Amino acid sequence: MILTDTHTHLYYEQDAGKRVGLMQRCFDNGVSRLFLPNVDLASVSKINELIHAYPEACFPMLGMHPCSVKGDWQTELEAIKQSNVGTLYAIGEIGIDLYWDKTNLTDQVQAFKQQIAWAKSLGLPIVIHCREAFNETFEVLEEEKDDLLRGIFHCFTGNHEQAQRAIDLGFYLGIGGVVTYKNGGLDKFLQQIDLGHIVLETDSPYLSPVPHRGKPNESSYLIYVAQKVAEIYQTDLETVANITTANSKQIFGV
Repeated sequence: MILTDTHTHLYYEQDAGKRVGLMQRCFDNGVSRLFLPNVDLASVSKINELIHAYPEACFPMLGMHPCSVKGDWQTELEAIKQSNVGTLYAIGEIGIDLYWDKTNLTDQVQAFKQQIAWAKSLGLPIVIHCREAFNETFEVLEEEKDDLLRGIFHCFTGNHEQAQRAIDLGFYLGIGGVVTYKNGGLDKFLQQIDLGHIVLETDSPYLSPVPHRGKPNESSYLIYVAQKVAEIYQTDLETVANITTANSKQIFGV
């Protein structure tokens, strides 16, 4: 059984010993593919360290998180674009976040569009961060829609209608720890979405699934997300692992 964590910031752990433990627990739980989203220029070097330590298991993305769009963000984004992480598998995480700051929406949209264009030029998928900004995000995606636009709605927490809209635009739904929460809402409609449109993620060290909610998350906890998804779909863990990993290969090309 191979589980794929399509979105983890495991590279935030800079203690070498602790990082070895995090990775070993992943392998112990069958989580052997980890995709690492970039957030700013400073995180590039951390991602590089992890992919060089675990080249068979860790795969890099590059991008500027919407919460990093501040001040002279154009200069930082250009530096990110010039960064060398070897083979690149996606542009992300990118998007719009209106939870923390609503005042810079114009800049966030501009940065989002620039990075979508970057992804298209490279033939890569995008990984979208969308927080309290579904309308704004969909507006951009509708404008950018073409045969090259594709990717993942990371940490999807929308409703059934929004899920279908994302799928119709060519996106997979990234399902993480929220699916295990009593009032998370995903369990109310997820079974109506074909498993062929879903990938799994942790967003570690954030959004720990039950039974570790409230504590730092780690990629090995993807097993709990997969188990809950299997329960919702009334199938077995191996089926969920096989289908969602196949979906990740379709998206990332590896």
